[in-house]
Amino acid sequence: MIDKKLFRINKIRPILIGLAGLGILQALLIIGQAYFLSRGLSALWAGETVRSQISRLILFFVCFLLRQVLLFIRDKTLDDYAYEQSKKLRQQLLAKIFRLGPNFVQKQGTGNMVTMAIEGVAQVENYLTLILPKLTNMMVIPWLILIFVFTEDLRSGFVLLLVFPIIIIFMIILGYAARAKADRQYEGYQRLSNHFLDSLRGLETLKFLGLSKKYEKNVFEVSEDYRKATMSTLKVAILSTFALDFFTTLSVAIVAVFLGFKLMNGEILLAPALTVLVLAPDFFLPLRDFSSDYHATLDGGNTLQSIFTILDQVEPAPVKNLGLSNVWTEQDSLKLDQTSVRYDTGATTSTLTNLKFSWQGTGKVGVVGLSGSGKSTLIKLLGGFLASETDSILINDQRVAHLNTNEWQDKLLYIPQDPYIFHATLQENITFYHPDATLAQVELAIDRAGLITLVQELPLGLNTMIGEGGHELSGGQSQRVALARAFLDSERNILLFDEPTAHLDVETEAELKATMLPLFDQRLVFFATHRLHWMREMDYIIVMEQGQIVEQGTYAELRNNQEAYMEFVKQLRGE
Repeated sequence: MIDKKLFRINKIRPILIGLAGLGILQALLIIGQAYFLSRGLSALWAGETVRSQISRLILFFVCFLLRQVLLFIRDKTLDDYAYEQSKKLRQQLLAKIFRLGPNFVQKQGTGNMVTMAIEGVAQVENYLTLILPKLTNMMVIPWLILIFVFTEDLRSGFVLLLVFPIIIIFMIILGYAARAKADRQYEGYQRLSNHFLDSLRGLETLKFLGLSKKYEKNVFEVSEDYRKATMSTLKVAILSTFALDFFTTLSVAIVAVFLGFKLMNGEILLAPALTVLVLAPDFFLPLRDFSSDYHATLDGGNTLQSIFTILDQVEPAPVKNLGLSNVWTEQDSLKLDQTSVRYDTGATTSTLTNLKFSWQGTGKVGVVGLSGSGKSTLIKLLGGFLASETDSILINDQRVAHLNTNEWQDKLLYIPQDPYIFHATLQENITFYHPDATLAQVELAIDRAGLITLVQELPLGLNTMIGEGGHELSGGQSQRVALARAFLDSERNILLFDEPTAHLDVETEAELKATMLPLFDQRLVFFATHRLHWMREMDYIIVMEQGQIVEQGTYAELRNNQEAYMEFVKQLRGE
């Protein structure tokens, strides 16, 4: 009933041992409460005075108060533990996602990853807080109470012992049914998260294309499926709770009937009979608590399993020291030697095949090709987000399988088609990677990125909130913010551009081009695009087709060859 991955959480075993110890103390206090209360009441029934039972009443209240103190200590300790472990789990998850890269996030769904890192970890925290004490109580308290009941009345002990495994079996059956329903509900929750985030981020585009109504229907169907899965899970949970309450109440009633007959026949005294009757509900209480909270924490259990599945993902083998300095110099070299890449580890064919390319020092390298030719995959390979099938990437003649290492990535600036704009002020967006940048540095980056007009138009200037829920930026303005981030960073001198102007109109692109070209000076630039006018600015051009480099050379050489590059030009022109 409990996922074994729960035991992978840090310091879980000492916590479980401590909870088991508290469970033993709690059981002894429960027995003490029942014992002193029953003895006191039976003595009063026998005609003794209240004054004579003061000591037993005091002991009863002492047991009661100590039990509440134990519960407070347990809950406080467990809350602190669950909070700390969930915080560490979130840090481990985010660190793992960053190491696996955007390719993994794209396959899993951005919405799913965001929901898992925020709400999912909170569900795990709730799961730990609820399930651990219920689990240990169920394993300890009933058995200590049962041992004491046997000392008071054998028949009642056998009734409780007989009913307990029947209820456990029934719980297991319904638990598996509830888990199957909860798994389906969690899958629906993941789909809904992805649909909602994708819809939110693409709302403007959907509205512009007239597809918002159609997509609205799709989101409604996904949310309706999630609602049905949730209601189906609740039905099973309510049914199991009802069945458990019914069986436990019936069992207590049977114990009471047998005790009544024995009292009438004079086979048992009132004190032990009353003690057994008081303890019977407490015997089943841990089981009932566990059952109700088990259904309430199924989402947390599913999320925990999903998180550990991500943490168990195989990472590329660490790269040894590349011997690079703080920046890319004219003496440094990059080479692809028959490099092949599979975009997905489960794919049967390679996305990039036998790439051969070499470059030394700084310069501007254009990467062109039709959609699906492999331009973006090559940029992701150079960014360290994908690995080659063999050690075919050479940095200063040192062979590696991937570039997912701080020594390389600390020199990179990556600007995609749609740079992310955070819900923050314009200044915070620009200084995201350099929060300690001075105002003078920010203003210089803004000037170089051509953002002065935007700053003047914004109501609060640099302090205006932008992004989701704030002032919306156009595609060109978003790209300028990304460029300002790049201008603010004078140390990173390897630039990767993945179709940065694909969605911009000609006028906006022309303005951005004038802004971007000074950024290329004294840097190693890989610029993937299908816009031809950029190629005049490139020192070297790679032409890609179906995941292969079919031609490469300078702009003049490719035009004179009249081969793959000129064929690509003709296709773009519709010739």
